[in-house]
Amino acid sequence: MASRHMVFRAFYALGFTPWDGHPQSATLRELVEGNHRLPPGSALDVGCGTGDASIYLAQHGWQVTGVDFTPKALRKARAKARAAQVTVNFVDADVTHLSQAGIGPGFQLIVDNGCFHGMSGSDRELYVQEITAVAASGARLFMVAFRPSGRFGPAGVEQSEIERRFTPAWSLLSATDEPRPPDANRFSARFRARSYVLQRQA
Repeated sequence: MASRHMVFRAFYALGFTPWDGHPQSATLRELVEGNHRLPPGSALDVGCGTGDASIYLAQHGWQVTGVDFTPKALRKARAKARAAQVTVNFVDADVTHLSQAGIGPGFQLIVDNGCFHGMSGSDRELYVQEITAVAASGARLFMVAFRPSGRFGPAGVEQSEIERRFTPAWSLLSATDEPRPPDANRFSARFRARSYVLQRQA
């Protein structure tokens, strides 16, 4: 866990954050704004970074908690939320230790824009335990994850691993290839992303 913390804090210190500033996924927008949108409730944004998804959810009536372990990212997130005139509870915590940080339970929507796919196997096991513990019955988990690329960057994850790790507490509702952002830089353009929607079982 310490190495993961150090890597992301170094990225933010250098200003190298290619995951920031992209438009929200069409899959997430469908969950929040679509014809069969979820009723606004309590949402958790894990690995929230500088808060783009958290702010988006708050703008659409959700009560949002954003979690990240990078203080610089959280400072930027709080400033962006103030500028957008929305309220988000940003918490300095690790997704593998949510309960220790006093987060949850009862979230109806959990958002992960690129957190799970960069974790080690042991951290992924803890992630599933913690996310399951804070999710309400019937909750949706929206996840964007890179496929394994064998190149420098996040480890990536296959759909089969997601299904294996989250079964039986969750069921996979959809898996969709994410279009490459029109403003993709040379770093992010090398990776293929998919979005997943899972539902917490009763």
